[in-house]
Amino acid sequence: MDDDFWALIEPLLPPWPGKAPGPRLVPDRLCLQGILYVLHNGIAWQLLPMELGFGSGQTCWRRLERWQKAGVFDRLHRILLAELNAAGELDWSRACVDGSHVRVKRGEPTPVRRRSTGGRRAANTTLICDGRGTLLKVFTTAANVNDVTQTLALVDGIPPVAGRPGRPRHRPEALLGGKGYHSDPTERSSASAGSCR
Repeated sequence: MDDDFWALIEPLLPPWPGKAPGPRLVPDRLCLQGILYVLHNGIAWQLLPMELGFGSGQTCWRRLERWQKAGVFDRLHRILLAELNAAGELDWSRACVDGSHVRVKRGEPTPVRRRSTGGRRAANTTLICDGRGTLLKVFTTAANVNDVTQTLALVDGIPPVAGRPGRPRHRPEALLGGKGYHSDPTERSSASAGSCR
């Protein structure tokens, strides 16, 4: 991780309590590198090599959970979108909606209900990207929630993206999705808004 990226993230991180119990904490930058290592390589948290100096997988997981609760990644996402928008790298002419089901092996806790240990589908993830594939918003719901019911909430959930003169933009000109995202209420609302189809 380069210094410019760290300089962007560091001010967003919440400070640690003055009297934190236990051993000396792993620095935030090393924990973030450990988190990125796990996500990039697709390994389990417990397989994070200790010799890399990032701390244990449990340490990185707890820090990630703490940062998520503090809203660090939502704020970082807005900053990065604003920088992309200022550079003209966002394509607002169209947005694409898609979803997928996260499957969990039998015997493992599901993301939706931690005490449940079964089921073929555990969660439903729906996302919207700009015309170049940049992620604008993502929702995670229970597996039994229909994709079409999340479409309008997904479009309305796009954060206002600054970076250019004028009002921040948060709606694409057109909305593209598979047959699972077409319904009369969605198309009526999109037509009345005049910005999505």
